[in-house]
This record gives sequence, structure tokens and C-alpha cells, in this order.
Amino acid sequence: MSQILSPMRYWHALKREWLIYHLGDPSYRFMFEPPPENEWVSLDCETTGLNVRSDEIISIGAVRIVGNRIMTSERLELLVRPDRGVSAESVRIHRLRQQDVAQGLPIEEAMKQLLHFIGSRPLVGYYLEFDVAMLNRAIWPILGQGLPQPKIEVSGLYYDYKFRKLQAYEQQGNVNIDLRFATLMSDLGLPLREAHDALNDAVMAGLAFIKLRQLRGDD
Repeated sequence: MSQILSPMRYWHALKREWLIYHLGDPSYRFMFEPPPENEWVSLDCETTGLNVRSDEIISIGAVRIVGNRIMTSERLELLVRPDRGVSAESVRIHRLRQQDVAQGLPIEEAMKQLLHFIGSRPLVGYYLEFDVAMLNRAIWPILGQGLPQPKIEVSGLYYDYKFRKLQAYEQQGNVNIDLRFATLMSDLGLPLREAHDALNDAVMAGLAFIKLRQLRGDD
């Protein structure tokens, strides 16, 4: 007897098949397989600036999460060689100089390594939208589409957690919740590593994700 899908599940199944059909390189079909149970990938990118159309990725940090553990032995840390130079302003933020990234990977090779590291696992990050936009620009020539995995925004989880703790009258109107990363980490009782290092930022976002899942009772 065939299984009848709900309209939403049918839509997701249809969308999945459409994306697979239009996949630029069929060897990446593995990204559409069911992800390993209770596994995610937390990631972060350092870039030459904040313009998703013109700036470039210069480093990528990613780490796998399995259950409630950050698998630091299963991490990816890449330097990427930009086509253009690294400005003094960006060096002050991430401390990566032109000579540091000159021997980095070409962007296409870095993307291929990242895609194989992620697999079909959902993505976790802090203000992940920016990182995904930067990655999708580099991934599009390979896949003919952006990253298909579900994306989980840590600041969104934190906002929901803080909002639910408010009294009913406090939830009315505009609710101001401090979403700065240092505030979030301190409030959750988590250690801060040196910021603007891609791997450190990925690990910290992963820790926050695990803690918020525990607070929500998801584990």
C-alpha cells in the first residue's frame, strides 16, 4: 500500500527532486540524502568585507556536532586565496594578512572540500545568513544552486528562548533582546574564545546551539 504524503511533505519531496534534477554536478547528490541522526555542522567564514556581491571568503571554519558534543576531532579549517588583496581594515578584524592567505586554496577547491565535509547535515551558525550568502556565490558555479541543507540560526534560537521567559505583558509590542554574541554567550554561561577566527566562531556557535537545545528540552 503506497504511503499518502501530507501536502507539506509532498511539496518538500517535490522540491527535493527538482533540485536534484537541476544539480550541476550529479556527484553531489549525497547532499540530498537523509542526514545522519542528531548531527549538524556549525560553520563560520572570515571575509575581506561585508559586501556579499564583491567581497571574498578568506577562511572557513566548520565543526561537526553529534548529539550534545562538539566533535573537535572532526573539523575543517581552510585558508582561501582571494582574487583581490586583503585590505588593512579587514586585517585589523581577522588578523589574516595577504601573505597569510597567499598560499590558501583556490575558492573552488575550498568549496568542494566544504561540501564533502558538510554532506547532508543541517547547518548551524551565528548570523548564518551572511556566511551562506558568501558561500552560495562560490558554490553556484559548481552546483548550479546554493546550499540545500536546512539552516539553523543561533541568534534566532536565543531570541525565542529569551522571549518565552518574558511575562505575558512584556511580550506585547516591540521586544528588545540583546542578540550580540558576547551577551548571548555570557547569558548562557558559555566560554568565549578569541573572536573573528573562523574555527573558534564555529565552535562557539555550536556550543550555544547545544545549550539552547538543552534549555528547550530538545536533547
